[in-house]
Amino acid sequence: MSALPLIFTSGWASGINAYAVVLLLGLMGATGATDEVPLSLQRTDVLVVAALLFLCEAVADKIPYLDSVWDVVHTVIRPVAGAVVAALLAGHDGSLPQVAAAAVGGSTALVTHLVKTGTRMAVNTSPEPVSNIVLSLTEDLGVAALVVLALFHPVAAALVAGAVLVAGITVVIFLFSRIRRFWRRRKELRAARRKGTPATA
Repeated sequence: MSALPLIFTSGWASGINAYAVVLLLGLMGATGATDEVPLSLQRTDVLVVAALLFLCEAVADKIPYLDSVWDVVHTVIRPVAGAVVAALLAGHDGSLPQVAAAAVGGSTALVTHLVKTGTRMAVNTSPEPVSNIVLSLTEDLGVAALVVLALFHPVAAALVAGAVLVAGITVVIFLFSRIRRFWRRRKELRAARRKGTPATA
């Protein structure tokens, strides 16, 4: 499948910010920068919705704890988006290559999403918001850079995306103790709120 490197990279990027992937691919196709983008992603209504959702994510993704809630909500959305984008990039409606492409895009997006979610939980153990903002901006820039690179140099982009994904998995394993601390802190906060309820009634 000649489109496999592009499909893999788009799946990786969708696991981080699916709306940015749809918006960027659509804009690149609509402006004539590339012929690799299917027309369905270039539609005005798709671009408008993707832009609005991207703006929502750009805000939510930089606020401690809200970013983790946003990630949990997108546990289904990002893999599905990765699968849909991959299927569209593969073309050939209903064909086995298209189904395989959807599987690659969706599974890659799921793994990347889990890495992102785990990393954010670890970062949220720190009380300051600067790390969230820096990490979010880094992710956005990385998605933009690799999606554009994938349209013109798909193999190189796929290799970079693969390396980043492996590095991310390694980091999450290393930060597992911090992630457990994050969940412990959430449980303690919930318990404290429950105890405080009668006193405020």
